[in-house]
Amino acid sequence: MRVRAKICGVTRSQDVQAVVDAGADAIGLVFFAPSPRAVSIPQAAALAQDISAYVQIVGLFVNASADEIEQTLAQVPLDILQLHGDETPEQCRSIAQHVKRRWYKAIQVKPDLDVVAEIKRYQAAGASAILLDAWHPDLKGGTGHAFDWDKFPKLDIPLILAGGLNPENIEQAISITKPYAVDVSGGVESAKGIKDQQLIQSFMQGVQRGSTKCES
Repeated sequence: MRVRAKICGVTRSQDVQAVVDAGADAIGLVFFAPSPRAVSIPQAAALAQDISAYVQIVGLFVNASADEIEQTLAQVPLDILQLHGDETPEQCRSIAQHVKRRWYKAIQVKPDLDVVAEIKRYQAAGASAILLDAWHPDLKGGTGHAFDWDKFPKLDIPLILAGGLNPENIEQAISITKPYAVDVSGGVESAKGIKDQQLIQSFMQGVQRGSTKCES
């Protein structure tokens, strides 16, 4: 089965179409104002109208309250939440129960972090998946940096690889980590928040090649 792929930080209608045409499984909308890829609720609602019914809409939130997420959901039909801040497992569970959505947690792979133990904490709280991203002292994702892929664990929960992925390295990344899914943002952009159709196509072709090698 092909490794799933999410294109995150989409801000324009034409980029939504490029992602859908390339065959990605999910589109990420960023609801974090400091991000250069952030979208407003009205902007996200308009983008969602262009997303195919067979492509999941993921809402990325950073330390947002349940009420803030609920206000977004009132206008944007998000399928799943990506909690990308400092949310504890208990906070994640509480948010999910309040807004009645599935969720997964983004974990930054810090040098001294026991990644497996951290994953299991959120798994026990009900996470549908875990996204592993490169650590940066100031940024919450979208750093353009990768972590050591040899440290990517093998566990009984879907694991999503993120951080520093692009069309040139995605095949190798999949070969090393064998993830459930991959998540890319800056690696398929011509500028922050502006996706490049050709880069998206090339990335998805790399995902397909990497997936085929994993099966063989």
